[in-house]
Amino acid sequence: MTDRVPVERSTRQLIEDGRARQEALENVEKVLAEVTGTAMDQYQTVRVTVDGRGKLLDVWLRQDAVRWGPELGRLLVHVAHAALANATQAGYNRLAPLLGDNLTYAVELISGHAAPARQQGRPSITAEEFQRRRDERFAAAEQRKPDPRTEDGDDDDPLSFDLSFLRSDR
Repeated sequence: MTDRVPVERSTRQLIEDGRARQEALENVEKVLAEVTGTAMDQYQTVRVTVDGRGKLLDVWLRQDAVRWGPELGRLLVHVAHAALANATQAGYNRLAPLLGDNLTYAVELISGHAAPARQQGRPSITAEEFQRRRDERFAAAEQRKPDPRTEDGDDDDPLSFDLSFLRSDR
């Protein structure tokens, strides 16, 4: 059974929200035309930029890219695909605050291009795994950070200033 949640906004606010969403829907093409996505391969040989519709805007090749030989074409296609995924996600990220999650999801279904963050079969992690990895990174960073109480002569660190040295009679 679904619980009913009371609406805490006035009818006027709901109408204004509906009109704003309608205007946003009319501007979907404009938003997608303004959004760009850029990707680069792991060896920094190829960089590709596309717009939200997949139109190629820029291709950059490192001078020694010819060493890839016939594989360069395949690399270009993979990087272009990653740039398109980046642009698609950026477009949906711009639409979601305007349209709301449900309407943005409807646009995904209509367009046939699911948001890359929502695609099935992609490697992903759970919230718990994310938190565990985050905690590990912070713990490792804390171990690398020097203890300011044991260092000598580090007067440039504003956090190392001891307020107890201030005189209260001034």
